[in-house]
Amino acid sequence: MKEGTVRFDAAGATVQLPVGTRPAPEPEEAGVPELLLPVVRSGTGFYVLLGVLVGTIVWGLVAYLNQLKYGLIVTGLRSYFSWGLYITNFVFFIGVSHAGTLISAILRVTGADWRRPITRMAEVITGVALLVGAPMVIIDLGRPERLFNLFLHGRLQSPLLWDVISVTTYLFGSLVYLYLPMIPDLAALYPHLETRRPILARVYRALSLGWRDTPEQHRLLEKTISVMAIVIMPVAVSVHTVVSYIFSMTMREGWHSSIFGPYFVIGAIYSGIAAIIVAMWIFRRVYRLERYITEIHFRKLGYLLLAVGLVYFYTTFSEYLTMFYTGKGPERRLVTDLFVGRFAGVFWTGMALTFVPVVVAAFARWTGVTGLVLGSFVANVGMWLKRYIIITPTLANPFMPIQNVPADYAVYRPTWVEWSITAAAVATFVLLYVLFSKLFPIVSMWETRDLVADSHAKGVRG
Repeated sequence: MKEGTVRFDAAGATVQLPVGTRPAPEPEEAGVPELLLPVVRSGTGFYVLLGVLVGTIVWGLVAYLNQLKYGLIVTGLRSYFSWGLYITNFVFFIGVSHAGTLISAILRVTGADWRRPITRMAEVITGVALLVGAPMVIIDLGRPERLFNLFLHGRLQSPLLWDVISVTTYLFGSLVYLYLPMIPDLAALYPHLETRRPILARVYRALSLGWRDTPEQHRLLEKTISVMAIVIMPVAVSVHTVVSYIFSMTMREGWHSSIFGPYFVIGAIYSGIAAIIVAMWIFRRVYRLERYITEIHFRKLGYLLLAVGLVYFYTTFSEYLTMFYTGKGPERRLVTDLFVGRFAGVFWTGMALTFVPVVVAAFARWTGVTGLVLGSFVANVGMWLKRYIIITPTLANPFMPIQNVPADYAVYRPTWVEWSITAAAVATFVLLYVLFSKLFPIVSMWETRDLVADSHAKGVRG
């Protein structure tokens, strides 16, 4: 082991190993920092979960191959409905991606020290959600090779091309923003995996870019991360704004609205915060991170969920009140369909699941962490339904009925193919997230060292 190799001892402190010294042989987990334990060991539950997720993904792949073979006729997409579950999933996952980069960047720029144990969890959600959400557009095309037409024949004035550019930029920026704070931890992983997983250890060593834990390196890293945080915030806001333009730049009733930009962004932040809360609770329980993720973290994110949820309720109320009060023709039919017609069940269920958690967050002192986590999970189910409500009812109410179309083509019924691919998308999201936590510390070690030491006496700083 070379001079200057960085490692963390069991307490999480940095140790510089001098020339010619190697760590003494250790038992499998002796001397391994607490935050590295999930990386060096895996229980039966992990492999059971892995099997379930892989099985779900394989079934989704079978469904997609069936779609490639027979075409979109195997789905519920017909003359009226060119978009359905696939675009619902796309908008949902792009929204959830705001969990990490945007929220983490805001908390970092504002100097909120309490965010340190949860930033990596949030930032991973961003990368994984983008990797899962973006391919949904290709699946919706029916023939994936048609994607190249967007580049060969695309027009710069098209919101579809804007969307491709913004999502690609956001994905690249988010991965860089995730990678930068991981550099010190990658250097710390190497000595602990050098004998257990030598190939993986060498990968970590290369990715650590020669990190030696010097004050100059820390200063440069902090400065770079701060710059990236400032840069990534407007990019994140622009992404879901551009996604909303795909709808609002059309003349379709229910979509053509100037409020769609902020409406989509606020909804994305709301679902992102809810996703972080659920992820925090799961990792806290499974990896026993109670020392790092405390009730204070849930309480503070609960306040954020409440504040953003109230703003989202206001924008939702304004949107539907305007449609109801001034609607004519197709818009009036759309509002009737939503409030008391064929989509009323989905509409009111989505509204209840989306906004009841706001009430739960308002009374988090009495409902506790469990109530907040359940409310956050329900909120994301509601937000998925909200995306479905935005897309499907509008397509069911065109300006003029399409001529000579079978009656059942005017009703959207997702098939087993669409549901299977949707389940596979969720399974892929969970699988990538879990695999990341088995390859890298899910809580930043170098950012929480001092914070954990202080928390024994003072609690987590707010």
